[in-house]
Amino acid sequence: MKFIQGHNRTQIALFPVSIDESIGLDNEVRMIDLFVDSLFLKDYGFRMDFIENGRPAYHPSDLLKLFIYGYMNKVRSTRDLEKECHRNIEVMWLLKCLKPDHNTISNFRQDNEKAIRKVFRATVEIAKHFDLIGGKLIAGDSTKLRAQNSKKNNFNQAKIDRHLAYIDNKLDEYTRALAESDEDNKKIIQEEIKKQQERKAGYKDLEKKLKESGQPQISLSDPESRQIMIRNNITEVAYNVQTTVDAKHNIPIDYKATNKNDSKAMGNMVQRAKSILRTNEFTALYDKGFHTGSELKTAQELGVETIVAIPGVPSTSQAPDPLFNYENFKYNKEEDTYTCPQEHILYTNGSWYKERTSSGNIISFKQYKTKACKHCPFRSNCTRSKKGRLIQRSEYAEYYERNRINTFEKEHLYKRRQAIVEHPYGTLKRQWGFSYILTKK
Repeated sequence: MKFIQGHNRTQIALFPVSIDESIGLDNEVRMIDLFVDSLFLKDYGFRMDFIENGRPAYHPSDLLKLFIYGYMNKVRSTRDLEKECHRNIEVMWLLKCLKPDHNTISNFRQDNEKAIRKVFRATVEIAKHFDLIGGKLIAGDSTKLRAQNSKKNNFNQAKIDRHLAYIDNKLDEYTRALAESDEDNKKIIQEEIKKQQERKAGYKDLEKKLKESGQPQISLSDPESRQIMIRNNITEVAYNVQTTVDAKHNIPIDYKATNKNDSKAMGNMVQRAKSILRTNEFTALYDKGFHTGSELKTAQELGVETIVAIPGVPSTSQAPDPLFNYENFKYNKEEDTYTCPQEHILYTNGSWYKERTSSGNIISFKQYKTKACKHCPFRSNCTRSKKGRLIQRSEYAEYYERNRINTFEKEHLYKRRQAIVEHPYGTLKRQWGFSYILTKK
């Protein structure tokens, strides 16, 4: 059987082929080269001034080209990028055979973090120029990416208190054992006491740093990372990356790495989207994790239409009969009263009360009630309280109600949310391996 034979490795070519001829005219590296060369890097904030003495520096454009190539070809590690410079003919063409080491590549990313973000914005501007971004419908979501910090190296006050209590118990045990031991065991016990005292001093130092930081948590390996809820009651030390995607071609137009959950994220992301699109005439789609009154207020006061999924009402907050649930009470804005399904009017004393929600946010609300509950034949259908029905109206109630109307009237738009914003996440995380963050800080 005949097989296709390769070329002899030692054969000298009569007509040498240049690196440029080895790269196809439609190869993506030509696009990367053209894109970076079109940018005036100093305007983006890249460091361009280097001292004349010593070894010459690499030009920022060459290192930027390498980074963009890496992200487009699933090469994330600086050491792997260094290898590509030695063996990948596409990278050799792109960098004109330059071979920066992994420290140079890593320092470039670290020194030009903000400038690299601005380059992403430049790609969005190009997409807008070629009419690839509609700017009429956007969808937002987040994903949790694990940080380079284990749970063991993440502390809050409660965790530090548990460790200190455990050490104090151990010290009490060793102190009692020391008093009862003979001379042979005293030295061993004293060493254990010294070890526990050193551990206690370490946790006291952590406690001091935690209080000085003013943060609820402190991470040792990756200081900016936080332990956040991933799903249900599962937590992980991670970052929460917020993303905004345009609906026309599912192109991400904005992203932001945070260390907080979704409840306070939407307002800022919508504000950034308005700045990028240079208009507020678009609709923003978000899931129920973003359903927070203050964020709805921010978005709607910007003139942006919001369609945010409404969380289900807990069973403890529902009436015994669904016909008497909160949404069936009609609010009169002029009179500042509610009317129940039995046409009884609920009044407020005008006082504002404060309450901390499960997500940690503090909201203000007014209470509405009526004396008619005492003699109402449907009282048992309406409430389980012996004092009668009590309605609480949040300071953000009008924004919730406007969003509720949008959600019901434009349900067909909300059904597109997953197809718009989940698709890029699937590409990035499952195909490109972006399930965790490589860098620290």
